Amino acid sequence: MTVTLRELAGQLQARLVGDGDTVLTGVAGIEDAGSGHLTFLANPKYAQHLKLTRASAILLPPESATFRVNSQDVPPGLALLFHPNPYYAFLQALRVFHPGPPAPEPGVDCSARIGKRVHLADGVHVGPNCVIEDNVSLGTGSVILAGSFVGTRSVIGEDCCIGPTTSILPGCTLGNRVRIHPGTVIGSDGFGYAPYQGRHHKIPQVGGVTVGDDVEIGACCAIDRATMGQTTIGRGTKIDNLVQIAHNVQIGEDCIIVSQVGISGSTKLGDRVTLAGQVGVIGHIEIGNGAVVAAQSGVGKSIPAGGQHFGSPSVDFSRQKRIIAAMHSLPEHVKTIRSLEKRIAELEARLNGSSRPPID
Repeated sequence: MTVTLRELAGQLQARLVGDGDTVLTGVAGIEDAGSGHLTFLANPKYAQHLKLTRASAILLPPESATFRVNSQDVPPGLALLFHPNPYYAFLQALRVFHPGPPAPEPGVDCSARIGKRVHLADGVHVGPNCVIEDNVSLGTGSVILAGSFVGTRSVIGEDCCIGPTTSILPGCTLGNRVRIHPGTVIGSDGFGYAPYQGRHHKIPQVGGVTVGDDVEIGACCAIDRATMGQTTIGRGTKIDNLVQIAHNVQIGEDCIIVSQVGISGSTKLGDRVTLAGQVGVIGHIEIGNGAVVAAQSGVGKSIPAGGQHFGSPSVDFSRQKRIIAAMHSLPEHVKTIRSLEKRIAELEARLNGSSRPPID
């Protein structure tokens, strides 16, 4: 596919400086781009590559932004596209040059099994070897790919895409434009047992899972149904691969949950919370709006709105940096302490051996 720079600038709503008739044939990173490519520069640490790039055009932040490009570093003939968010604009350009595959044809594959009283709206696709149980509703344009399971009384909204071998167990509700990647399980039983007479007795998990609009859930995740009520995932939240979300967890809107996070039961996350990779969160606590927890942290108590935590157990990021700095100095501190202990012992020996009378 080819497009002129002027056409692309219009689609991206970017301001063009350069030859608008330049023909672009693709996109690439700033180090790999060649003639005919569009690239971008959004992070100042990559500015060193600007003067060496062979791209035909580059997306940059506006001249008024804090991060500014030195005009002397711009190679001759390199066209400039200014956009408030070059990275976002580059993602839109990726879609121009690499449009997604066409949607599967509407219809139900002959190998699929469809239960009773199932509502299939217009444009629904049900792929090979899928199982749709009784009393399920599938919204307009939704796609259920090969080998997936949708349990009884579940509701899937419009324009959803359920990846291959995904399981949506009974009584779950998905909003519109939800995307679930292969191998994920929605609505598995919560991990709840009551000890009695030396044995663990399973607590019935009779609630469900509610997933809001525009949520994306990665591959091989597990989101447990509530013991009672609903486990909820708020609108616009994005969940990476291999994430475990326990029963009765409440996740707000526009959160980012990165790979291998585990969230224990009945914990509440506000809106725009970020949990980086391998964060573990204890149950029955609250993490406020806009909070950020750094990778491999263990969260053992509630975090206020806007908090930034790191470590295990996690503490405020600024405090944790001081703790880490002190830890790196521990060998020197130990050496100092041992030297002081030796001097104290010498002083005590001198005092104990002194014949002077004690001071009143």
